[in-house]
Amino acid sequence: MVLIATETLTLGGFLAQPETQPPREYLQGRIHSKPMAQGQHSRLQQKLIHAINQVAESQERAIALPELRCTFGGQSIIPDVAIFRWERLPLNPDGTLANLFPIPPDWMIEILSPQQPATRVTGKILTALHHGTDLGWLIDPAEQLILTYPASDTPTLFPGHSSQRLPVPPWLPDLELTPIQIFSWLQIKGPLPKY
Repeated sequence: MVLIATETLTLGGFLAQPETQPPREYLQGRIHSKPMAQGQHSRLQQKLIHAINQVAESQERAIALPELRCTFGGQSIIPDVAIFRWERLPLNPDGTLANLFPIPPDWMIEILSPQQPATRVTGKILTALHHGTDLGWLIDPAEQLILTYPASDTPTLFPGHSSQRLPVPPWLPDLELTPIQIFSWLQIKGPLPKY
């Protein structure tokens, strides 16, 4: 994440600015640019959303969404994966999903990109936990580690070769994911493409 040098800007001023590419976040009074997703990041994000929604959305318990701006508690962040319980989804009067999410996710997943400061990403997770998020995950593809942050417990580190079930929110008891399963998604099977 790159810190954008700028004069002091309020959250309202930040939100009034047009969206940029790469997107920017407003965290603790500072503006940070999110790094563009690379191959491993994109693959893990894609597979996680699919795996979570297969269980959560089919049972109308929750929905996992990619790169969704969440604005709450004076912050505006964009988790790599934001999961919202079904009953907390912001809806329009006609029952369609709202565009603006002025609440923290119930569960958020961050996937560390190369050269992205782990402390800043951890700060995003801790901020969300402070404002009501139930669980945060930080996935580090380079180190093959997953750090989980339950709201009411101590963080736990899981090595990529572990077949131990990762903690999930209590409202998704049927979801089973393990580190070895998640990191196996980075392996591409079949013949190698020719360029």
